[in-house]
Amino acid sequence: MSKIRVLHNPRCSKSRQTCRLLEDSGKDFEIIEYLKHPPSPSELKTISEQLDLAPTEFIRAKEKTFKELGLSLKDDRSDDDWFALMSANPILIERPIVIRNGQAVLGRPPENIQQIL
Repeated sequence: MSKIRVLHNPRCSKSRQTCRLLEDSGKDFEIIEYLKHPPSPSELKTISEQLDLAPTEFIRAKEKTFKELGLSLKDDRSDDDWFALMSANPILIERPIVIRNGQAVLGRPPENIQQIL
């Protein structure tokens, strides 16, 4: 069984709650502070496939940076363009994301992670 990885922002309450659920489960997991170590565009593409979501479905459109960059979910951009933007501005990535055995889920709400435990 592969290790559980968590794209985590310690300032986010949902992310902290998700980590607590993982700790309580007794499962071994790795925390990736994605703001310090942003995923590459190709890693984001893989995560998108694992989530079964388009990049615009796990981007933080209400984030201040999203507005500062003049972005809109209706922008005519390719998925690769969105992945590049998210990698360059990791604050735009929805969190937390829990990855295990080639599957991923958003920890919003944190109980969603039960799907892959």
